[in-house]
Amino acid sequence: MTTDKPTERDQLDLEVHLRGMVEQIERGDEVDGVEAREAPTGTVGRPAAGQPVPASQGIERAVRDILIEIGEDPEREGLLGTPERMHRMWRELTCGYHVDPDRLINGAVFDVGYSEMVVIKGIPFYSLCEHHMLPFFGTVAVGYLPRGRVIGLSKIPRAVEMYARRLQVQERMTQQIADFLQSRLNPYGVGVVIEAEHLCLAMRGVQKGGATMVTSSVLGTFRTTRETRDEFMSHLDRPAPRV
Repeated sequence: MTTDKPTERDQLDLEVHLRGMVEQIERGDEVDGVEAREAPTGTVGRPAAGQPVPASQGIERAVRDILIEIGEDPEREGLLGTPERMHRMWRELTCGYHVDPDRLINGAVFDVGYSEMVVIKGIPFYSLCEHHMLPFFGTVAVGYLPRGRVIGLSKIPRAVEMYARRLQVQERMTQQIADFLQSRLNPYGVGVVIEAEHLCLAMRGVQKGGATMVTSSVLGTFRTTRETRDEFMSHLDRPAPRV
């Protein structure tokens, strides 16, 4: 018993779906019905006009090989669709590679006469550890001290999503978010703190579930001025307001 191979239409549908996910990260509610539209030529692996659609069976072939290696039968009923499902899943979980930072910002940097600290915390994320390709997940807190320019509030969680949907290590992801804001806003300083649980620690090796890892990146006055750094950390200790 065999399952039907993905058709050219299936591949195009996947590319449209992925383009929709990328545009949702880049522009969110600014895009109307993006998932119903066909992806523009050349985006997220979409072939140019007149070119054949790639076979795109590399992931599916690898999943079948893995199933065989661990002693499973990829032809049994419960596993027939698994290679294709894994193909779609991995493309979705790593779509952050295709996000355009300029489209994400989309001009949402504003000149404002505000020079006090801006903090957004409790941003949830899910990512994949590049060492074992197992999930790690948690929350991100971001703060910056504006130099007369602020960024639209929704852009910070989207930047987190852009870097989370890649193969990652938590330390690098923390630094990438901080560098992104520093380069785009040129603030007096930036602070980023990530707290996450790693399934590679909980499920394998020492198997210590419930342990969390905390990483931080501080730039500018967040690094050089203790008072600024302490103010940022004090915001993280405050409970979220009740609604």
